[in-house]
Amino acid sequence: MILKKILHYLNPLNLFKKEQGDINLRMMHGINKISILVFVVALTVLVIRWMK
Repeated sequence: MILKKILHYLNPLNLFKKEQGDINLRMMHGINKISILVFVVALTVLVIRWMK
């Protein structure tokens, strides 16, 4: 279930999709999307540096 949510957040079609709910919930989901993207970028950079 967690992996399904992560894949939903990383889907480019869902990235800028307007979410239902109050403003606090929408902001929380937006911050989650940003943090997951930053985490994936950081992992990618670490793997690239490790392989050199």
